[in-house]
Amino acid sequence: MVSIVVIDDEPVVCDTITEMLQKAGHDVRSASDGNVGIKLCQEQPPHIVITDIIMPEKEGIETIRELTKDYPDIRIIAISGGGRIDNTDLLRIAGHFGAHKILEKPFSRADLLEAVDDLL
Repeated sequence: MVSIVVIDDEPVVCDTITEMLQKAGHDVRSASDGNVGIKLCQEQPPHIVITDIIMPEKEGIETIRELTKDYPDIRIIAISGGGRIDNTDLLRIAGHFGAHKILEKPFSRADLLEAVDDLL
């Protein structure tokens, strides 16, 4: 069973992604910001982390940088719906800092599961 941590400050998004992954048979834990997500990874490092980029507490780029430094074996999927900065730029920056896959919100269940499968 693949262990996944989902980090997103929007509860509906976090719950939806978690449910999609659980229905696909994955073990999923969720966090509302990068600080909580990092703590979950410290407690039990997952195979994959899916993190939003724009969050009020520790944001996604900082989270990705810390995870790639401390846990180089964890695979990372960056997700973003944009904001004040162009979404494409944010996701490109996330890739530069260590995200292995990027998904632009909204994305389909099939796109999410394909990204996860590609990292296994």
